[in-house]
Amino acid sequence: MELRHLRYFIAVAEEGNVTRAAERLGIGQPPLSQQIMALERALDVQLFHRTGHGVVPTEAGKTLLVDAKRLLNDAQEAVLNAQRAGRGETGHLNLGLTASAAFHPIVRSLIRAYRSAYPGVGLTLTEDTTAQLLDLLDDGRLDLAFLRPGTRSFSGVGLQPIASEQFRAVLPVAHPLAKRRRIPLSALAGESFILIPRMDSPMLHDEILSACRHAGFDPLLGQQAPQLSSVVNLVSAEFGVSIVPASVGQIQAEGVVYVDITDAKAVTQLALASREDDSSAKVSNFLTLAKQASMVTVRRSPA
Repeated sequence: MELRHLRYFIAVAEEGNVTRAAERLGIGQPPLSQQIMALERALDVQLFHRTGHGVVPTEAGKTLLVDAKRLLNDAQEAVLNAQRAGRGETGHLNLGLTASAAFHPIVRSLIRAYRSAYPGVGLTLTEDTTAQLLDLLDDGRLDLAFLRPGTRSFSGVGLQPIASEQFRAVLPVAHPLAKRRRIPLSALAGESFILIPRMDSPMLHDEILSACRHAGFDPLLGQQAPQLSSVVNLVSAEFGVSIVPASVGQIQAEGVVYVDITDAKAVTQLALASREDDSSAKVSNFLTLAKQASMVTVRRSPA
């Protein structure tokens, strides 16, 4: 028995007349009658009483009608569910992000936009170091990850740039440069820098060192901090100075100020990482939204 047999049977049962059912189905009356009789033979049960005015379902026919409608509805729902999954409208998306990426407004707006556009997709967020996120991405426990790749590329990983962000200096309020609105990065030469250890955030760490070297000096590495909030707190305690992505200025701590850096090279890149062999629709949909958002960000950036 095939689904089309159930559709034929339902049409005949609802119309109570083979001719009207054939017109509804768009097929000939003789073939439809033959299909109904074949169904009765296959089930070894009479489904209709034939009358002078049409047909009436037997008790067996009435029972089959209930189940046939349910089966067709289930089949249609199965098709729709498969189509939704194929379009990336259902399922689950595992999204990773570094601590510094979490502060950038484009990350928050992208997550909101994705949840609004694809409410049927569950979303799980994982915050970790860049190295850990790449491992999770590689073994399939993450689908995408926001991170700061610097100038590096990674085998098997696609990187879609989504934002370029200027660094800002973090200074104790008592620092001689704290009242300045903008400073060249070279003004911090000779200062003790508080940074996250390279093993925890290698790309951001290297970007900071590279920016300092472009400014003509190697930073003096002082106290290390396990995360960005700790960096800001140690600056507040006057252990030294630091530079951070501009969006990290959302961390407010007593005793620190954020000062703009004028150097064009003092920038950090934010990218969305995915497995190059991942062709799933849910990942493609997120990457499309990210590309659109990055284009808007570029248009809004000052020339």
